[in-house]
Amino acid sequence: MPDEDPETDELRRSQLERVREERKREGEALDEDEAETHGRRAERAEYLREKLEERAEAEKEKLEEAEERPGG
Repeated sequence: MPDEDPETDELRRSQLERVREERKREGEALDEDEAETHGRRAERAEYLREKLEERAEAEKEKLEEAEERPGG
């Protein structure tokens, strides 16, 4: 999505990487508590990534609407 805010894109990529890291740590955990902790962290990062996707889509729609207006 080239028209979105670069900060949104960077944050989204960061959260995606965090999801991957936490899932990997979850699989490598030595005990159940540690695995749960990493699993919750991965879920939280996935939630944030999804919200950033929504933000990026809203930014894109806003830009498209502005371009469609006369003089935009």
